[in-house]
Amino acid sequence: MSKTPYRPQGGRHHVVIIGAGFGGLFAAKKFKDSDVSVTIVDRTNHHLFQPLLYQVATGILSEGEIAPSIRQILADQDNVRVVKGEVRDVNLEGQTVTADLGGKDEVLEYDSLIVAAGASQSYFGNEHFAEFAPGMKSIDDALEIRARVTGAFERAEITDDPEERKRLLTFVVVGAGPTGVELAGQLAEMAHRTLRDEFREINTKNTRILLVDGGPHVLMPFGKRLGRKAARILEKLNVDVIPNSLVTNVTKEGVTLKDMKTSEESFVPAYCKIWSAGVAASPLGKHVADQAGVEVDRAGRVSVNDDLTVGEHRNVFMIGDMINLNRLPGVAQVAMQGGQYAARTIIDQVENRTSPSSRPPFDYFDKGSMAIVSRFNAVVKMNKAEVSGFLGWLMWLVLHLLYMVGFRNRAVAAFSWGLNSVSRRRWQLTATRQQLHARNALRKLREMEDNEGIRSIEVRDNLRFGEGRDTRAVSD
Repeated sequence: MSKTPYRPQGGRHHVVIIGAGFGGLFAAKKFKDSDVSVTIVDRTNHHLFQPLLYQVATGILSEGEIAPSIRQILADQDNVRVVKGEVRDVNLEGQTVTADLGGKDEVLEYDSLIVAAGASQSYFGNEHFAEFAPGMKSIDDALEIRARVTGAFERAEITDDPEERKRLLTFVVVGAGPTGVELAGQLAEMAHRTLRDEFREINTKNTRILLVDGGPHVLMPFGKRLGRKAARILEKLNVDVIPNSLVTNVTKEGVTLKDMKTSEESFVPAYCKIWSAGVAASPLGKHVADQAGVEVDRAGRVSVNDDLTVGEHRNVFMIGDMINLNRLPGVAQVAMQGGQYAARTIIDQVENRTSPSSRPPFDYFDKGSMAIVSRFNAVVKMNKAEVSGFLGWLMWLVLHLLYMVGFRNRAVAAFSWGLNSVSRRRWQLTATRQQLHARNALRKLREMEDNEGIRSIEVRDNLRFGEGRDTRAVSD
């Protein structure tokens, strides 16, 4: 017997938002005091300030400071309901969304749909790299990386083998975009500043950090000038910047690099490998696009109309990292502005009876890009204006504080950044063995279950859309 789809009481226009990232949250908040009912669905219970994940991974901030509860954020909006669950199906014809948590389905009927499911790490067809080189797209990822980083130093402290110690003290960051650059800079500061007097058998200043990218310089979207400035700062921190190089293999022992100019390959022994080289849109986008008869590109991004709707379905909006429109970058500002635009468009339709044909096109305002390289050093690009050094660092601090959610989180972050600028210590380096091993343990458990044709609740609750439904229904 099929379950009756949920629809809020009162008969108001019902908006379902998939995803509580920047796009989904900004859309939900825009509906405050409007004559619509909103249901926001997310697989987690928190809104993640993803640009600061690397600071959780390197012990500057705790996870709670960049991932406040969705329910607490939206508690004052009486017209918003929050549902925690993994979206398993979107039916455009029936106008329903199906999500599940703990083996229990929740079917939601919508009048308007905003798909803001975001993106995941892309290994460019080499998904097996993920076993030894985690990406950084979630709190779980950041905590695993923290455990790997701190664990590398702990293992190096107790080994008697000089070659093994050298491998343990070698860190490879793949991808020299903002995340890779910021992470490499913080790893260098940890090794050469934070941990320098905390071990007795090793000298953490002997740590080697490699930043590898297939492009000719770091921070490609920022241009050559700022990219070269960032590279010089990193090199002063003893980071080895390796441009024009591809990673052709990742194993437990290290990584294989291929020089794009000479085609020569070399192997770098390394215990800790971190992947920040690419993103792929949520497969939910292709699921929706196939029903709407529209194209997706190689990264899974959906071709949308000028009003961010999908094909002939003018009540279905797609925003953020999932869209392919006018070469918009996959940055937080695109998602924020897209979410607000979709919400305004729906409100205008409900309150003023406007037709889809009269909608203005989505007009993205580029507020610039920025990346922090080290203490007191950041690079900022705003159209033709370029800023670097201490002024860029201050601009980075102010902007990120403005977009953090909640007064407490802003205050704690500001205090932590101020303390980190004058003290070499970090107070968020706690790591556990479960954080280190949980992701791969779940992967191995799933492989065993696939062979046996069963599905445990532990595995099911960690399946993402597109990873297959269960062969046997389970519940908590």
